[in-house]
Amino acid sequence: MEQQELKEKVLKILEENKVGVLSSVQNDRPHARYMTFFNDGTTLYTATNGETEKVDEIESNPYVHVLLGYDGEGFGDSYVEVSGTSQVKDSPELKKKMWNDHLKPWFDGPEDPNYVILEIIPDSILLMNSKGEGPKKLEL
Repeated sequence: MEQQELKEKVLKILEENKVGVLSSVQNDRPHARYMTFFNDGTTLYTATNGETEKVDEIESNPYVHVLLGYDGEGFGDSYVEVSGTSQVKDSPELKKKMWNDHLKPWFDGPEDPNYVILEIIPDSILLMNSKGEGPKKLEL
């Protein structure tokens, strides 16, 4: 598979699948949780409360792993594995850009001081289970 075709498949999965698993490191052990993701190209974003464990974990160890795209309909569903570095962002512009009504149960609005964005810059992206093939690595 050519890199351009691979990138198109990866971007399609990122754009069509918003709920995935974010894994960070807590006390030298993996800690995973479901999150809602948004993407700008291959960069991922997810909203969270600045007072959560995941923020503390990322500030201590910025390396994260994300799984997105498995539909759960059976073997062979394509998904992506993203390994990267995360940073906590609280710029007003980014918070407004990422804000949506689904965040209302947790935050008062984009100006809420507890509302922050985790930005995930990928180091590695693998397309998994594409037509029963082995992993395909997207060159970044």
